[in-house]
Amino acid sequence: MALLGSPLRTFRGLAREFRLAQGGAGGSFRDVPAYRYLREAFRAHRVTSEKLCRAQHDLHFQAATYLCLLRSVRKHLTLHKEYHGKGDRTAEQVAGLVGLKLPQQPGGKGWE
Repeated sequence: MALLGSPLRTFRGLAREFRLAQGGAGGSFRDVPAYRYLREAFRAHRVTSEKLCRAQHDLHFQAATYLCLLRSVRKHLTLHKEYHGKGDRTAEQVAGLVGLKLPQQPGGKGWE
């Protein structure tokens, strides 16, 4: 099983993803219900005097999985915006992309 790192690092990563998802929208990421739920869950499952706190480990694993999902969705949207097609282009636009100039007809209208 892979190492999860510290719960604090996972929680900070989740807070960062919530802040990025909020973007320029009004309000704070702390107002997001998912953030409040995770904050309360992390507080409720703090390390106790027990040798192994299974509930804390389970919560940390689920939080790390959710963090991976949020990061992956954000990266996917970034790549999608960058490489998504912008529709059909005219022959002149395509020729301009590769640095070519289309030959002109004597009438000056190009290809017909």
